[in-house]
Amino acid sequence: MSQGRTLVVIGSKARRVRRGSGREPRRAAGGGMEAVAEPGNLAGVRNIILVLSGKGGVGKSTISTELALALRHQGKKVGILDVDLCGPSIPHMLRAQGKAVHQCDSGWVPVFVDQEQSISLMSVGFLLENPDEAVVWRGPKKHALIKQFVSDVAWGELDYLVVDTPPGTSDEHMATVEALRPYRPLGALVVTTPQAVSVGDVRRELTFCRKTGLQVIGVIENMSGFACPHCAECTNVFSKGGGEELAQLAGVPFLGSVPLDPQLTRSLEEGGDFIQEFPKSPAYSALTSIAQKVLHRMPALLS
Repeated sequence: MSQGRTLVVIGSKARRVRRGSGREPRRAAGGGMEAVAEPGNLAGVRNIILVLSGKGGVGKSTISTELALALRHQGKKVGILDVDLCGPSIPHMLRAQGKAVHQCDSGWVPVFVDQEQSISLMSVGFLLENPDEAVVWRGPKKHALIKQFVSDVAWGELDYLVVDTPPGTSDEHMATVEALRPYRPLGALVVTTPQAVSVGDVRRELTFCRKTGLQVIGVIENMSGFACPHCAECTNVFSKGGGEELAQLAGVPFLGSVPLDPQLTRSLEEGGDFIQEFPKSPAYSALTSIAQKVLHRMPALLS
C-alpha cells in the first residue's frame, strides 16, 4: 500500500480512500478493520435518529432521505449514516453515487450532497469499487465497519444525524445501537406499511427497542394510499390505519401517514429535492408534518 493512503476492504476488492495526515485505522485480528475510538467525532452532533423497521421494503431509506431534506429546509444541518451494508441506496436517492471519500486529521470526511454543505452522507456505497459489488460479509466484519463509521466519520457540527438501517433486528442493529448508545439524545423512528403482515413484523421491532432501551420517537405509516398526480385524491391500495393502531397499542406517538406518490418516486429515482420541487403534493404535506413533529418531540422525549 502506498504511503498516505488507507485501504478499505470491500468483499474481494478494495477502494482506496484519499487521506490527509490523519492516523491509520488499526487492522484487527483476522484481517478486518478495527474501529478506533474517536468520541470527539460525534461531539458536535446534537440529536441522533435511527430509522428502523422489522420489515424490508417499507421505505426506510425513502423516509430517511426525505426527513433529512425536510429538516434541511427547516434550517437544520443534517448528516445521514447509511448502515444498510448490503443495500446502500441513499447515495442514489441524493444523486451522490460515485463520489470519493477523503480523510482528514479526524478521520473520514462525509460526502456533502449540496453546495451549502447542509446535508452530509456516509455510506458503504462510496467504498465499493464497482456499484454492482456484493458485500458478502459475516457479522463480525459488518460489526467492525459500523463501529468504524460511528467513530471515524468527522461529522462536525450537526443538528441531526439520521441513521438508515437494514430491515430486521440483526447484527447490524445491535452493532449500531451499541456503538451509538454512549451518545445522547438517541431515539428511533419506526416505519411500517398499513398491511397486517408488515405491522406484525414491525411490532417485533418495537420489542427490540424496548429490550435495548432505545426510546421511540414515533411510528410512521408509509405507502398509505395512492395519491393521484392529477386530482390529488388518495386511494387506499393497501389497507389503512395499521401504523396508527400499532402506535396506540405500543403506547408510542403516531407521527403520520405518507401516501404512495409518483412524484416522490420520480424525485428519488432522479436524486432530486422532493421537498423543494413538489410543495403541492400530498406526500409533501405528510413529510413536512412528520419533520415538524420530530423537531418538537425529540427534545421532550429524550431529555
